[in-house]
Amino acid sequence: MKNKITIQGVDVEVKKQNSDDYISLTDMLRAKDGEFFISDWLRNRNTLEYLGIWEKIHNPNFNYGEFATIKSMSGLNNFKISVQEFVSKTNAISLFASAGRYGGTFAHKDIAFEFGMWISPEFKIYLVKEFQRLKENENAQLQWTAHRELAKLNYHIQTDAIKKNLIVPKLTAQQISFVYASEADLLNVALFGHTASEWRTANPAKKGNVRDYATVHQLLVLANMESYNAVMIKDGLSAEMRIQKLNDMAMYQLPILIQSSSPLLLDEGNKK
Repeated sequence: MKNKITIQGVDVEVKKQNSDDYISLTDMLRAKDGEFFISDWLRNRNTLEYLGIWEKIHNPNFNYGEFATIKSMSGLNNFKISVQEFVSKTNAISLFASAGRYGGTFAHKDIAFEFGMWISPEFKIYLVKEFQRLKENENAQLQWTAHRELAKLNYHIQTDAIKKNLIVPKLTAQQISFVYASEADLLNVALFGHTASEWRTANPAKKGNVRDYATVHQLLVLANMESYNAVMIKDGLSAEMRIQKLNDMAMYQLPILIQSSSPLLLDEGNKK
């Protein structure tokens, strides 16, 4: 999975590696004035000491013997080591380098933040800020997806209730489909104020359906409504009674969820 953040006009790639976030040092280096190379940073004794401590904490397979040899040479004028060589000799996981058009040197976010200080203190501050923004956006999207899936799962509870209580024997497949669609639209009207068809007519350029553009709060209420509608169907309530109760439920629950949520979740749904 690839993402990008922008720090002081520089686009910096963020990659997932073994479930951890790694940030492109190659991209970050473009923000530094003058001719500098990652190998210049890597040969620095303070850099090596920091990498060694980080690896000790996070990497049980780190080769301390080879690392000690590398570190002992850091004060020599002719000492130079590449990321590939460092990783190969020490079995480090803090860094990795990939070749090709979209390659480059990447560092675990902990290391990348320190590299940001090497560029400039200001750059590091913006790097941390933009990275945190990226993670907040990712978390918000994960929550939206989770609630969308919950609504889909709860839909099966509703369809089971429809099948057992609203579909009489000998209906055609088209008639059965109509019953399911009608019940789905009953919820759409109660929550969104319009049917699926009305939404498509009003939004011809958008793909998917109205629920794909719902907010996290609307999806959570929708999941609750589907379960409640299934119970009311079993109890024999008419569609007219159910839509009123479902609308009341939506109007009651939505403000409570919105007021109790973080500002990030107030965005209007999935921006497809």
